Amino acid sequence: MLRSILFGSLLLCGLPVASVFAADATPLRGEALDTRVAFLMKEAKVPGFAVAIVEDGKVVSVKAYGQRDVEKGLPLTTDTVMYAASLTKAAFGYATMSLVDAGKLDLDSSIAKDLPKPLPSYSKYADLTGDERWRKLTPSILLSHRSGFPNFRFWQPGKDYDPDGKLSFYFDPGTRFGYSGEGINLLQFVLENGKGIDVGDLMKARLFERYGMKRSAMTWRDDFADNVAIGYDEDGKPLGHKRRESVRAAGSMDTTIADYARLLAAMSRGEGLQPATYATWLKPVVRIRSVRQFPTIGLADSKDNDSISLGYAMGVGTFESPRGPAFFKEGHDDGTNNLFVCLERSKTCVLMMSNSSNGESIFAYLLDDILGKTCFPWYWSSYIPYDRAALRSEPVVPDRHPACKL
Repeated sequence: MLRSILFGSLLLCGLPVASVFAADATPLRGEALDTRVAFLMKEAKVPGFAVAIVEDGKVVSVKAYGQRDVEKGLPLTTDTVMYAASLTKAAFGYATMSLVDAGKLDLDSSIAKDLPKPLPSYSKYADLTGDERWRKLTPSILLSHRSGFPNFRFWQPGKDYDPDGKLSFYFDPGTRFGYSGEGINLLQFVLENGKGIDVGDLMKARLFERYGMKRSAMTWRDDFADNVAIGYDEDGKPLGHKRRESVRAAGSMDTTIADYARLLAAMSRGEGLQPATYATWLKPVVRIRSVRQFPTIGLADSKDNDSISLGYAMGVGTFESPRGPAFFKEGHDDGTNNLFVCLERSKTCVLMMSNSSNGESIFAYLLDDILGKTCFPWYWSSYIPYDRAALRSEPVVPDRHPACKL
């Protein structure tokens, strides 16, 4: 209550309050959090924002703020369908680990053993003809973004968007981290063409039905239309909502803040996986030393995140917070910004989803407001706070923005 009163007083006095609270202060909840979110949304020009909180592995709060459709004046609700973007990857990774549990997938086996014919024999991967490094690829390498592929073949390092871009390796598989949607989609391809496992059905059975995610799917459903979020760019221009017609493990899922919160709570508990498999899902297999996550290949290495041991596991990022190991996943597209962060020991998580390209500009502040000091690698994730916009035009220089300094 005292914190809420202080916050209101600062607003009345016209004082800056974006980072006024100490990161290790009592975490915000209830009306104090509502006030904080409303203030940050207004300052950062975010039309719609949703927050879910998990404590001790249970969902304790799910709230939505602002509007899902500004033009029609429709409110964002906890059942509004929003684009999950790359939060899909974390869900896919979790579902895939259930195949490991069942003995249907070996994380460390070459994909060559799962496919009935060589990967370049398929038209989608013909670009790899003559490069035998594809045989080094394993499910573990693909889930942890060590494939050597760019994020997508049409975004090649150092080049503009090219719809005819060719797929190729930019480093030897398994040797380093390089975020790649291509790698995640390749694992989907292997499951479907080598194992006969339909990924849409896998996600539905292992996640959506099990955890009561009734308004979630890997492709568009017509019953979503009555309550769906319209995306907005940085200037508030409406971008609509893409109706994805094909399953993409790298990011085709539609969901709601309430639905994904149920999944996140299960993830924090390890529900649905054997303890050893769950530990493998969260075990970092690669250290990350790139100064930024994007562009995915070509940036200089940095010591910015050495103090938090930034790394990657089977579909989620990992780091050491002041309260022990943590895991996270972001989701980004034009008009969509999402993020979850979980503290493993306490099973405390926060999930944030927005229908605005400006949503990410308030993530760093709200993380510390809700969880306490996290040391989340906000600069590496390009989550530049709205009131520090100068960092967006600043040259990306290594060792300038340590994770624990916000």
